[in-house]
Amino acid sequence: MGWLPRSPDGIAMCQDVVLKEPRNGEDGEIKDTMIGVDLAKTVFQFHCASMTGHLKDSKKLTRPQFRKFMADQSPSMVVMEACGSAHYWAREMVRFGHGVKLIAPQYVRPFVKRQKNDAADAEAIVIAAQRPEMRFVAPKSQEQQGRAVLFRGRERLVHQRTELVNALRAVLYQFGHAFLKGIGNIKRIDAILEEPNCDLPSLVRDECKGLVKQIAEQTIRNDAKTRAAKEMAATADTAPSFSNHRGNVTIELDGVQDDPRGIVAGTNAGKEAAYAGGDCVGQQDGARDLGHADQG
Repeated sequence: MGWLPRSPDGIAMCQDVVLKEPRNGEDGEIKDTMIGVDLAKTVFQFHCASMTGHLKDSKKLTRPQFRKFMADQSPSMVVMEACGSAHYWAREMVRFGHGVKLIAPQYVRPFVKRQKNDAADAEAIVIAAQRPEMRFVAPKSQEQQGRAVLFRGRERLVHQRTELVNALRAVLYQFGHAFLKGIGNIKRIDAILEEPNCDLPSLVRDECKGLVKQIAEQTIRNDAKTRAAKEMAATADTAPSFSNHRGNVTIELDGVQDDPRGIVAGTNAGKEAAYAGGDCVGQQDGARDLGHADQG
């Protein structure tokens, strides 16, 4: 397996990533068949072709039918876009004895030859996978995806707290109180709100106290997730490192980065679910600064 430098669009990829697990009683050799699967919630489109590109079969299957079909299928190379549930299905295909490759969706798009639909997408996946220069995304384990969920959860809390802090500053600014950005100014704000001779209307003061209370609750939840992440990193096999730079927690951990781009290119919930897991390089996307949003 050869590691490649980061591509210009920020995707960390690896070459020739194939998960394969031979079935009982078989030699584990993958036959001359490639199956491209266009994943969905309920109906899957698959395109079955030889390694030279000759079509063998193409049809739609429901989720139960797809699982049964793949369980009964002789060992093949299964190729999917690295989208929602792809890593789950990659693990399932390995369990059935197939080889698995995942391709970033933007690398499949140029190979769609006609109007975009499920059948065209499945065919394009096979064509793209047969290109010798194609780059593949490493399938992720449950543990990697679980770590990504934790880190995304913490990041989401940080952004939510930043919104609350900025809302509080905006309200106070309307009444002549200007505060710099940063969570560190909350104590000053709270002290002003508690002053007996505070010049703010009682309605505004109550609203601001409510925001301060919400910020405190978010901080407690955020600290809990940070502790959990550090404890998890201390026992991770990928030798992660934690550092604190200007108050921001930087965490390097396999499975933290869940985007083939860096995901959440667009804050699309489907994309978040799609890539929860991580890229396949040693230091994922340069290690995300998880505390960057604390500045608000």
